[in-house]
Amino acid sequence: MLVVAACGGTTSGGGAKTTAAVAIVPGGPHPYFEPMRQAIVDAKADFSLSKGTFEVPSDWKQDLQNQLLTSLAAKGYDGFGIFPTDGNAANGIVSQLAAKNYPVIAVGGCVQEPTKTTFCIATDVANSAYTGAKAAIQAMGGKGVLLHGTGLLTDPNTVLRVDAVKKAVAETNGAVTLITITDIDKDAQTADTAINQALATHKDITGIVTSAYNPTVAAAKALRTLGDKKIKMVGIDDDPVVLAAVKDGFLIGTMGQNPYGQAYIAAYAINQIHQGCKKKGGDPYFIDSGTLLISPEKVATYKDDFKTLTKSIVSGFKDKYLSC
Repeated sequence: MLVVAACGGTTSGGGAKTTAAVAIVPGGPHPYFEPMRQAIVDAKADFSLSKGTFEVPSDWKQDLQNQLLTSLAAKGYDGFGIFPTDGNAANGIVSQLAAKNYPVIAVGGCVQEPTKTTFCIATDVANSAYTGAKAAIQAMGGKGVLLHGTGLLTDPNTVLRVDAVKKAVAETNGAVTLITITDIDKDAQTADTAINQALATHKDITGIVTSAYNPTVAAAKALRTLGDKKIKMVGIDDDPVVLAAVKDGFLIGTMGQNPYGQAYIAAYAINQIHQGCKKKGGDPYFIDSGTLLISPEKVATYKDDFKTLTKSIVSGFKDKYLSC
């Protein structure tokens, strides 16, 4: 648990400081968001939030996220960290919440600008996908056929990842051929089917980069089943199946993200804004929550690395991004 003192701010009629009631609300069910559940528990304790909750819509539909956010506001929540179900359509509910002076911060994926969300605290997904693709291409010897499996077309991160992998492949000047499969991250079955069909259809695949959770798990399982380790792969996220595949040499690594930190930092920032701080003029909308390549030697230590990074971002957040 990271402990950073909340400071300053508004008072209630009795003179006591008020703290925010923060809800973290992803766009739909997905294992990526599970660390955020503990993050809001820790943030509630560390920052003395009046309330803290993690709530997920039943499906990836913007109207379901809207209904959930409206319901939470009616229950007294007055600060929100959201992963948008739809990067553009989410601006409607964000504007409604902002009109009530409820701080809203995008976590894990950005809401399309212009937006009333104060910040987007997320992975630099383009850099992550580019780094992963470059590592896979290097392991392939700089040539061959690279399969890229990635996320939902409604996810604002998907196009950034697709473009980043295309950039890495273009830098090989034709030595690498790219096969891209999108929209395969909704659930495990969709990803399993798509990855295994691709491997069966394209026998010349020599490398894989996956930039979404379920495709990474599916590809890690598929490569373990094949068992020969000839296909060089870099995935994303830290599912136990994926980490085991890295440790056993079926993957050369996986790009770690920081969902815990995204929610934890957002809760801190929301609480500060609730107490009267404002975003500094000219400060960026996007704040990188950090990423790293989890290689076999990093499997045992990467969580500590992310905790250290999260603590560092929180400790300097107010001075760097807020005017209080």
